[in-house]
Amino acid sequence: MITNNKSYFHRGGEEPLLGSTIPEHFASVVERFPDNDAVVSIPQGRRLTYTELASEIDRIARGLLGMGFCKGDRVGVWSTNNIEWLLLQMATAQIGVTLVNINPAYKSKELAYALQRSEIHGLFLIPAFRSSDYIAMLLELLPELKTTKPDALSNTDFPQLRRIMLYDPAKPEETQRPDPGFGLWQELLQLADGVPQERLDEITASLDRDDAINIQYTSGTTGFPKAVVLTHHNILNNAWFTAEAMHFTDQDRLCIPVPFYHCFGMVLANLLCFASGACAVIPSEHFDPLATLQAVEAERCTAIHGVPTMFIAELEHPRFKEFDLSSLRTGIMAGAPCPPELMTRVMEQMHCREILIAYGETEASPITHLTTRDDSFERRIETVGHNLPHQEVKVVDTESGQTVALGEIGEVCFRGYHIMQGYFADPEATAKAIDPQGWLHSGDLGTMDADGYLRITGRLKEMIIRGGENIYPREIEDFIFTHPKVAEVAVFGIPDEYYGEEIMAWIQLHASESCSEQEIRDFCQGKIAHFKIPKYFWFVDEFPLTVTGKLQKFRMREMALERLHSKG
Repeated sequence: MITNNKSYFHRGGEEPLLGSTIPEHFASVVERFPDNDAVVSIPQGRRLTYTELASEIDRIARGLLGMGFCKGDRVGVWSTNNIEWLLLQMATAQIGVTLVNINPAYKSKELAYALQRSEIHGLFLIPAFRSSDYIAMLLELLPELKTTKPDALSNTDFPQLRRIMLYDPAKPEETQRPDPGFGLWQELLQLADGVPQERLDEITASLDRDDAINIQYTSGTTGFPKAVVLTHHNILNNAWFTAEAMHFTDQDRLCIPVPFYHCFGMVLANLLCFASGACAVIPSEHFDPLATLQAVEAERCTAIHGVPTMFIAELEHPRFKEFDLSSLRTGIMAGAPCPPELMTRVMEQMHCREILIAYGETEASPITHLTTRDDSFERRIETVGHNLPHQEVKVVDTESGQTVALGEIGEVCFRGYHIMQGYFADPEATAKAIDPQGWLHSGDLGTMDADGYLRITGRLKEMIIRGGENIYPREIEDFIFTHPKVAEVAVFGIPDEYYGEEIMAWIQLHASESCSEQEIRDFCQGKIAHFKIPKYFWFVDEFPLTVTGKLQKFRMREMALERLHSKG
């Protein structure tokens, strides 16, 4: 509803908000669609019906109780996409334990930050992925694992952490113990046998929809990643109304190449399927365009999610024309702007005629805006649609905070069921993000038209979005600054046709020092996640500054683009 020609839109809904917890709603779905495929994991060669999935979830939940985890505890998952990740997602929700999503690209320093920031009590991890040896990184942080028993872990740097549980996705029940302190997946299953189903049912029935159930990492507006606390009510309703917008039913099959640790995967894919009786198809551990195309054809997927770079990689794959993708009809593209040419190709060559563009942020569970299948092509590429049901949005002047007129640029703000509980143990940062009236300030700039459609025009915050990954300049700056030759560093994003944005670092060296780009890259390699390592390095004698001495990153960006364009 637009009022007084102001950029404010409140959208009601024909259906009321769901008032149940995640396990309550899931139980109703299992009852309705017991024999439907619930999940297919192609790399693991496994598939489960809803009845089988519910049984597995119950077993993991009882195992967690047998380990001593209880409501309010926090359990992290450091893994690529697999069935066990899904089981932990649903089992923790069933007993009131908060699941903490940990990026599988993290190195030991980033892992330590996540463990400490969320005060994690338990951690589930896989042995390794690609060049990342998770066990070695964990031993670097917790050398006690070489000598302690699995249930006797104690470390002063991580005082809350008491359990480390390892599982091999290839053979979960045959996982090998690398050192005495690691617990194993098969031990979790054995502990489940000692916990009566009645105890689990009592605990599940005692949960409240407003209980915290998930922590995901995001930057908020500046600095290091913050721990966003989300509830059953937040993410279940966001998944449900997104499914409604996609016209999802129990007959749909969603191909999920996006990572589970991100809201896109966990909420808009996994939970979206389990809220509607659809099938979640896991094509690969980590995004692989060929595996994704093969999965769509083999499983006759009707929907596919992805960031623009994923769709580009699929369309550009040399074997693309070999695959029958005619079963596809819909999906969500999000994480970066979608060029018109890409949208056309996805609709025509991939048969996703109803592909939707989404916008939001982790602090909003995550979707605030979505286009519809009935929107014109122009609206799908020029706007991010309008807000989901039962949400409010307004655009405000960045100085006065007053709602601006339609068509004027201002900061986009949200209010409703979907707004996070806050940043974990950080009331100051929470108060900066959510004002006293309950409005979440996005840090994004945009305009609203008379029908409530939103256009995003820029960002107040400095966060870089590269291929759907949220990257925080301060974190990279602080790390590069530890190089002994670096006197000052500024990191920012510049436009990139493939990734949406690429990372640039301006570096001022100490006097009389010399350094090469490769030296800095080598310094970053293996210490921070690969996608955080800047593509461009410039060594400068000075930085553009404001009169008060603050770095002018917008001016750096302008200067960088001028020079890059002049080079062709």
